[in-house]
Amino acid sequence: MPKRQDVKRVLVIGSGPIIIGQAAEFDYAGTQACRALMEEGIEAILVNSNPATIMTDTEIAHKVYIEPLTTDVIKNIILKEKPDSILPTLGGQTGLNLAMELAESGFLEEQGVKLLGTAVDAIKMAEDRQEFKDTMLRIGEPCIPSEVVNTLEDALAFAENIGYPVVVRPAYTLGGTGGGIAHDEEELRDIGTNGLRLSRVHQILIEKCVSGWKEVEYEVVRDGKGNAITVCNMENIDPVGVHTGDSIVVAPSQTLSRKEYQMLRTAALNIISELRIEGGCNVQFALHPTSFEYAVIEVNPRVSRSSALASKATGYPIAKVATKIAIGYSLDEIKNAVTGKTYACFEPTLDYCVVKIPKWPFDKFVKARR
Repeated sequence: MPKRQDVKRVLVIGSGPIIIGQAAEFDYAGTQACRALMEEGIEAILVNSNPATIMTDTEIAHKVYIEPLTTDVIKNIILKEKPDSILPTLGGQTGLNLAMELAESGFLEEQGVKLLGTAVDAIKMAEDRQEFKDTMLRIGEPCIPSEVVNTLEDALAFAENIGYPVVVRPAYTLGGTGGGIAHDEEELRDIGTNGLRLSRVHQILIEKCVSGWKEVEYEVVRDGKGNAITVCNMENIDPVGVHTGDSIVVAPSQTLSRKEYQMLRTAALNIISELRIEGGCNVQFALHPTSFEYAVIEVNPRVSRSSALASKATGYPIAKVATKIAIGYSLDEIKNAVTGKTYACFEPTLDYCVVKIPKWPFDKFVKARR
């Protein structure tokens, strides 16, 4: 697939300020995206609210806007700059949510602005908890017993039915924002109310808690032709129950048997193909520690914190490759910048061992709950 000729001027949405759940990983991804666009002779217009980033350097993009990341601001920039496309999947959940709001309101279609990368319907299928659950059941991928609810009363009723503890997962949020584990009704009232408030669509998933199972992630890349590879797999040292962003993570996995590794790899490729995601994607599984039983936890249809770890571990530039895919290239057309000979369709060799250990700067976040 050759480069798209209808993409000349692209608006890239940054991730905003450094907060709990998002930091330099998305600056790293956005910078790669802008450089990849400029490498192809495409004009990159960047908007980000955080001036203390590499991506807001004037050499990274043709035009840089340091503005609040709101739909009104993005609309004004689109009206002024007239981009033909918008790239939202490299700015974390912030960029994704803004693009979804603009697409669903009809503004992007009115202005003739294309959404690059994964399509709106595919993003909905991955981010909307009910659609995602229905999709997994349709393709035979196991899910943890759960119920999607829009009210606290429904959440309490389902939790009473399946028993505590339960996991609360809000839709369209980053880093577990608004979610948590509720051990009783009082905790569920607190977490559920907060989760419904923070979800863009006021929707939460109430899920049977499988704390103690292994948590395993696969970083997968897929192009518009349907070619897909697994870049890296990662194992959380902490079991399910500790958010993957807060856990010690090792890549590649250290305790999986060959059968377990291939079983989850096949499932990850099956899922990304069904969701029709184009670009980078993170698939998370819960794996029973003493059997081959597993369940799909969730899928992030965008570059994530895990993508940065996978890129650093393998040397595979996920954000750059995802950007090239977004403008029309297939994996067998994107050359490996390191070797200069192989292409992005080659899975990285397992010749590394990388460990990520989170650090808690409570001096900076004095009001954060430990």
